[in-house]
Amino acid sequence: MFGRLMPREGKFFDLFNAHAERIVEGSRELAAMIGTFSELEAHAQRIDAAERAADKITHETITLLHTTFITPFDADQIHRLITSMDDILDLIQGVAESVALYDLRSVTPEAKQLAEICQSCCDRVKTTVGLLTNVKQSVAILKCCEEIDRLESDADRVMRSAMSKLFREESDLLESITDRCEDVANIVEGIVLENS
Repeated sequence: MFGRLMPREGKFFDLFNAHAERIVEGSRELAAMIGTFSELEAHAQRIDAAERAADKITHETITLLHTTFITPFDADQIHRLITSMDDILDLIQGVAESVALYDLRSVTPEAKQLAEICQSCCDRVKTTVGLLTNVKQSVAILKCCEEIDRLESDADRVMRSAMSKLFREESDLLESITDRCEDVANIVEGIVLENS
């Protein structure tokens, strides 16, 4: 009952949405980087910029968490959500750095497919996080979480088919991005189920 009296709007939601925007920026740059395999340095720089901006948002969220008495939902869930979101961009940045580090000249079709799945997954994370301002929208939120879970399963299948290919290490990193998106979906599901 106390949960129903708690505020449902506020700076936390603005921060989640701002972070989700950076995730989408990074995932689009990564998909373009892997998809066209041109202007690699420019894509990597834009991914780095998105990751740095997201780190600031993560820091601001954690600072706010430590200075706010009544939060819109459990403080531990807020912390887990923002750090899981931050993990997504860290992995996106890791893939971009690996492309440069290994001086890759081309990628497999599976790697391109994984990058597209990552972008779709990150788009769903943004939608899901955007819906959190009203956990009464539980049906829509849980549907988005299911879509993320389905995309992560798709990424698993693509990964298995790419195991023997040259791009195995980077494909593994790309698939890890969808794993972190699924972590965010699982946290959001818990929030919705506990607060709706």
